[in-house]
Amino acid sequence: MVIHALLAAALATTSLPAQAATVDCDRVKCLALTFDDGPGEGTPTLLKILKRERVKATFFLVGNKVEQRPQIAKQTLAQGHAIGNHTYSHASLTALVDQEISDELKTTQSAIQQATGLRPTMFRPPYGHTDDRVLGLAYQEDLAQVLWTGTTLDWQLRDAKKIKAAVLRLAKRDGVILMHDTVPATVKAMPAILKELKKQGYHLVTVPTLLRGKKPEPGVSYP
Repeated sequence: MVIHALLAAALATTSLPAQAATVDCDRVKCLALTFDDGPGEGTPTLLKILKRERVKATFFLVGNKVEQRPQIAKQTLAQGHAIGNHTYSHASLTALVDQEISDELKTTQSAIQQATGLRPTMFRPPYGHTDDRVLGLAYQEDLAQVLWTGTTLDWQLRDAKKIKAAVLRLAKRDGVILMHDTVPATVKAMPAILKELKKQGYHLVTVPTLLRGKKPEPGVSYP
C-alpha cells in the first residue's frame, strides 16, 4: 500500500485536496477501488469520472506504459490518487530470477518518479504471483506489497453490468477491489458503480487512507 508518508508527500508536492487524508476509516465505512495495468487510453476518461464524483482511488502503473503516457501518470497523482509500481513489463515475478525481478521493480520506480516526481512505496505483483523471494526483493526497493480482498475479473467479463455486479458483490468495509482502467467496460461501468456504493454508505478512498496513518513495512504484504 502506498504509505502515509507517500500521501503526505503527494499532498505537499502537488497541492492535492486534503479530504482524502482526513477520512477516518475507523468511524466511517471505507472501500478502496484499485486499478491495474495503466496508464491506458481509457484512463483520462476514468480520471474525469472520479474527479466529478470526488472519489479517490489507487492506480498500479506499468513502467513501459508510464513511459508512453507520462502526462496521464502525472495527472493521476495530481488529482490526489495514490500510485504504485506494477512492474515494467507486467511480468510474472515468480517466474524470473532475482536480478530480473529487481530490474522490473527498479525500472518502474524510475519511470514513475521521472513522470510524476514521486517514488512509489508500494507495488502490486501482476497476476498476484508472489512469494517470500519476491517480498524479499521488494524489501530491498523499500516497497510494500498490496494485493486485494476481491477481484472483479473485469478483463474477462468485459461487460459493464456484470462488472458493476461484481464490484457490489465484493464490496465490504476496508475492502480492496481489483479492476483495470485498461478495460473499456470498467470505465463505462464506473458512474453506476460509484453511485450505488455511495448509496450504500461507502467512502471511496485510496489504499493509504485505509492504513489509518500507520506506515506499512517494505517487504510486507497488505491487506
